[in-house]
Amino acid sequence: MKTVALGRTGIQVPVLAMGAASLGSIYHPVSQQQANETVATALEHGVNYFDVAPYYGLTRAESALGIALRGVPRQSYSLATKVGRYGDSQWDFSREATLRSIDASLARLGTDYIDVIQCHDVEYGDLNQLVDEALPTLRALQEQGVVRHLGITGYDLALLEKLAVEQSVDTVMAYCTWTLQDRRLGEVAKRLNQAGTGVLNASPLSMGLLTRHGAPAWHPAHQEVQAICRAVSALCDREGVNISQVALQFALTTAAEQGIASTVIGTASQQNMLDNVRWSAQPLDEGLLQRIDALMAPVLNIGWDSRPGNGGKAQK
Repeated sequence: MKTVALGRTGIQVPVLAMGAASLGSIYHPVSQQQANETVATALEHGVNYFDVAPYYGLTRAESALGIALRGVPRQSYSLATKVGRYGDSQWDFSREATLRSIDASLARLGTDYIDVIQCHDVEYGDLNQLVDEALPTLRALQEQGVVRHLGITGYDLALLEKLAVEQSVDTVMAYCTWTLQDRRLGEVAKRLNQAGTGVLNASPLSMGLLTRHGAPAWHPAHQEVQAICRAVSALCDREGVNISQVALQFALTTAAEQGIASTVIGTASQQNMLDNVRWSAQPLDEGLLQRIDALMAPVLNIGWDSRPGNGGKAQK
């Protein structure tokens, strides 16, 4: 697996990284054996950057990942986890909560340091508390070697860029914003990358939108967006290709020119991991992409308003 520098962190990340949320059985039950097999397969193929959070499965994902990594030399992989989000509607960026969260994450993950600690879904939390309490607390832990690098995650690109620049964080991870349907992260990532901030693109399948099954019922994407993505999936099927394959290949193929270091895709399946690795090594069908782009044109870059209380209103 090709690796690239993650901003100024000194970490060489694989261009394909594993999101471990699914290990927390958030979509369907996942056994520890399945978690072990998925993580082992990832490591075997050079996918050695794992992103997780206490929120995923309400701590179950961290616990499952920690068990799966037992016995693996710590220097052979990088761990990214998060602070601040602890429930569907529970954010706390206070100093006390941050310290408790770090201690608990270290125990669940079976390690004495975290490579990248990220403030989770920042647009929903108290930004003053994040700046005044969480980040200073994390910087103190950084000086102690408990955490190595600081980052932020979320969906609101304007806010992520503003915070990253003002607070000089090391990494930014945005989700669902560098995909076949939404490509707004590109220009933001270029600017952040030039400033030395490592950028990660999470959810290249847009939380199920760009899959054969289509968006789940809770998905915030506008109905027109969902309808056109279903049409794109049907086009891919007619060509004998899984839309997820094209979506992942697009994200990976175009990442470097945008300043995106790694694409984080979630899985709790050994077979899905093998598919992802195989697809990442295959070239993107440029002819098919042109036809997809023509279909996507009416809804390209239409996202949703992620701010609390806005009910997923479409935005560009």
